[in-house]
Amino acid sequence: MWDHANYSVIGTLRDGRKIEIRAQRPEDGDGLRAAIARMSDESLYRRFFGPKREITEKEAARFLDIDFANHVALVALAEEKGEQAIIGACRYIVIDPGRAEAAFGVIDEYQGQGVGAALMRELAAIARSEGLRELTAEVLAGNSAMLKVFEKSSLEMSVGREGPVVHVTLRLR
Repeated sequence: MWDHANYSVIGTLRDGRKIEIRAQRPEDGDGLRAAIARMSDESLYRRFFGPKREITEKEAARFLDIDFANHVALVALAEEKGEQAIIGACRYIVIDPGRAEAAFGVIDEYQGQGVGAALMRELAAIARSEGLRELTAEVLAGNSAMLKVFEKSSLEMSVGREGPVVHVTLRLR
């Protein structure tokens, strides 16, 4: 049994920079808000499916209420100006026994550097360890970068489309 609340791994971006992927903590609220503030309107739209510049207190409480069983969240951190900054995050929430819905966000300047793929790899490992069989996600059809992360995850993937939304199912082995 893993201690997910203390989960931490070091990874390397495509450009050689090191990042830490670790369990999200209750004190990460300000860091998550700062990351959202650094994201472009387009990136926020892709993550939240609508215009979003700030998260409400109610949303913040929900995002930070992690039990590491039914709601697991990870953050990716990079050193910037001598301090660790949240540059990406992912989470899953169990929606049915053996099945959880996943969501991801990466700030623009780190997109295309492998942050999403690293978060996907770690989230899938935790999901497997918790006995989950599937991760699902809803992705806007125009979000080719996120769809590529799922395609390259080495997980069996099936997709369905409903208007502008692609429904992705990833089978965990």
